[in-house]
Amino acid sequence: MDERGVGLIGALLEQRYRVDALLARGGMSSVYRGLDTRLDRRVAIKVMDARFADDRAFVDRFEREARSAAKIHHPNVVAVHDQGVDTSPNGDLVYLVMELVDGGTLRDLINERGALDVPTALAIMEPVLSALAAAHRAGLVHRDVKPENVLIGHGGEGGSTVKVADFGLVRAIHSAGTTSASVILGTVAYLSPEQVTTGNATSTGDVYSAGIVLFEALTGTAPYTGDNAISVAYRHVNDDVPAPSTLAKGIPPELDDLVVRATRRDAALRPVDGAAFLAEIEKLRVLTGAPRVVVPVPAPTIADRTMPVSPAMIGNSSGVLDIGEAEQTVRNAPVVSPAMSQAAPSGATIVRQAPPGGFRPVGPQGTRAMLRTDLDRASAAATEYVPPASGRFPAQQPQVAPPPPPPRNRPPRRAPEPTGRGGMIALWSVVGVLVLALVGTSTWWFTSGRYRAVPDVAGMARDDAERTLLANDLDPQVQTERHDDVQAGTVIRTDPADGTEILRGDAVTMYVSLGKPKVPEVRAGADPEDVADLIRAQGLRPDRDDGQNRYDEAVEKGKVVSVTPQPGTELELGARVVIVLSKGPEPKPIPDVRNKTKDEAFQELTALGYSPVEGPPEFSPDVEGGRVVRTDPEIGSKLEGDDKTVTVYVSTAVTVPDVGGRSADEATAMLAQLELQAEIHAFSGGNGRVIGQRPAPGSKVEPNSKVTIWAIP
Repeated sequence: MDERGVGLIGALLEQRYRVDALLARGGMSSVYRGLDTRLDRRVAIKVMDARFADDRAFVDRFEREARSAAKIHHPNVVAVHDQGVDTSPNGDLVYLVMELVDGGTLRDLINERGALDVPTALAIMEPVLSALAAAHRAGLVHRDVKPENVLIGHGGEGGSTVKVADFGLVRAIHSAGTTSASVILGTVAYLSPEQVTTGNATSTGDVYSAGIVLFEALTGTAPYTGDNAISVAYRHVNDDVPAPSTLAKGIPPELDDLVVRATRRDAALRPVDGAAFLAEIEKLRVLTGAPRVVVPVPAPTIADRTMPVSPAMIGNSSGVLDIGEAEQTVRNAPVVSPAMSQAAPSGATIVRQAPPGGFRPVGPQGTRAMLRTDLDRASAAATEYVPPASGRFPAQQPQVAPPPPPPRNRPPRRAPEPTGRGGMIALWSVVGVLVLALVGTSTWWFTSGRYRAVPDVAGMARDDAERTLLANDLDPQVQTERHDDVQAGTVIRTDPADGTEILRGDAVTMYVSLGKPKVPEVRAGADPEDVADLIRAQGLRPDRDDGQNRYDEAVEKGKVVSVTPQPGTELELGARVVIVLSKGPEPKPIPDVRNKTKDEAFQELTALGYSPVEGPPEFSPDVEGGRVVRTDPEIGSKLEGDDKTVTVYVSTAVTVPDVGGRSADEATAMLAQLELQAEIHAFSGGNGRVIGQRPAPGSKVEPNSKVTIWAIP
């Protein structure tokens, strides 16, 4: 791919990401298995072709799109961890660090199994549409939904996981020397009609592409094929996608109808976005009773792929450029060599012959840029289309007109020679007219002909505004933003402003309203800063309120529990959205450990997350010595802070024994063992028998207390 290609194995990008092994290679990038040495985490590293690193516009757009993709927090979206530019004496490398999915792609699964059964196709499309729904809610459009961007990996407990990759990368590549007014950008087999004709990429365009992916999953083939990319693009614009049941058996009529509706040429007739398409799939599953199954994980296909060039594109002096993931579709066709295309002079197309035996097909088309003028020529040629004798869905092939007959050999005709004064006057008159016409045309061109006033498109629907700008020889570029008063899909303003005179072909940025901001969906347990970024992306103001934080048994302390107002609520721009954080599990009240031994009390407190410590012993006339008198904080309290210390106070009380009937000496010794003092009152002296005592037996007294004893001989 680039001069560092093979030598990149073992390299350390920006002293952090180690490149371990090549996973896949395409016309735009190579994907490697790697290791984040800082976090000791296995990652996938996508390294862009070296020709993009020198394009500042591409690098800037690439960084913006990578940041946007990284904000999509969804279990079915391949996580973007980092992006950067590695600088070395051999040249700069633009790279993207992503989650590593251990498995293959939907393309690999279709290559392995052909047409998939209905439960498997639905099991794949549900997570794909869930990922698109999350992106569309965030105001992002994928632009290149295709089987190669649907990754199927191993999940836990023998299951599998389906994830969508490469959000926004086509948009980033779009900045590398192409314009939407003249170039069709994307994977031609999955392009929506509006992407082909105007370059307009919306959520309904993603729906169309997802519908084509579902068609291919159910039938094993894309609905449109052809000898070249232009003929396929032409069919997207002019033909209706057929029902899958015309190619495969066992497809329910409800699923047939959904695929047809999702791939309508009129975008207004499709589901509006990924969420609407997903709701239709879930409803269909209930109606048909399709069981839920585990998606089989395919073996990945690792190949060095190069982009095929159709016969119509060979020799095109405009220099059609392959800028995306390369996939083979046309066997034995000449292909562009990436190494040669970089070295080719401007305006040239370098070709080489495909290797003998052709290529192993891996998909209908790869991400590419091609000129809309080629599509116009295909449209004109289609008026002479003759259907082939066989084939259910033939690619339209324009007939080739026979070459014109050679001109007859005639003797050259001599121009009449001007004669006399009248001939000279006529000659000079013609010259004068031509000079005046040239001067007038030049004057018009350099004064007003080169310029166009930006038309006023504010208040127009996005599609109408784009057509208006194109009709004025201007290049429409679209930026979206939230607006309190302008309806979604309507142009707010342009830059330059309307009435400004600019050169023909210059870009005009249209700012299209996304409508009023909506509180975004958030995942319980998400990082507060990530949620704050989602809120800011909607034009709202994230805020914290410790008084609204709450306990949660399942969410780690300090992570997000929810937001206030509820997700989906429409607000004014800049309105406050409170991020509610978890305070961790709710603390349990301090249990009643009175009259328990110290060891018993410590064990019970520790089990509830407290840190018991022993306080100074204290006397209690109601609690036996060695057992708990009280705690501090008191029993029933809850400790909400980080300090979980509970002081346990143990009784020092001594229980007075019964010494009645014993000799005075025996009673004295018995009390001494309990750290009590005997006070003897003996009648007639001597070591008499005890006939009474005070305090009474069983009383609880402090250590070293006196016990009065009465004894008689």
